[in-house]
Amino acid sequence: MKTSKNNDLKRVIVDFKKLNSSILDLLVTKYPDGYNDDDIITFRNAQNEIVECVEVKTEDILYLVKVSKRLVAAMEDFDETDDDSREKNQELPNEPEMDED
Repeated sequence: MKTSKNNDLKRVIVDFKKLNSSILDLLVTKYPDGYNDDDIITFRNAQNEIVECVEVKTEDILYLVKVSKRLVAAMEDFDETDDDSREKNQELPNEPEMDED
């Protein structure tokens, strides 16, 4: 019988509205070009509603992030903001070193 490391992870379902920057960073890192149908996990929740999610992992948590049009927009916005921050940091001149007397 195969056992998966995912079975040991705490599973957390996260809605778009409750995404924080660390989870968004995980999503953008795992799906830099966006996710596709093969990446979507579908299941029924306790209310028997169909839920579609994509998964990202940390060392101890498996996040199931609910899929929506707003999730795609948030990932794109986060990635663009992150790119802008990197560009600004690269454009900053190095500070001159000070000699100690």
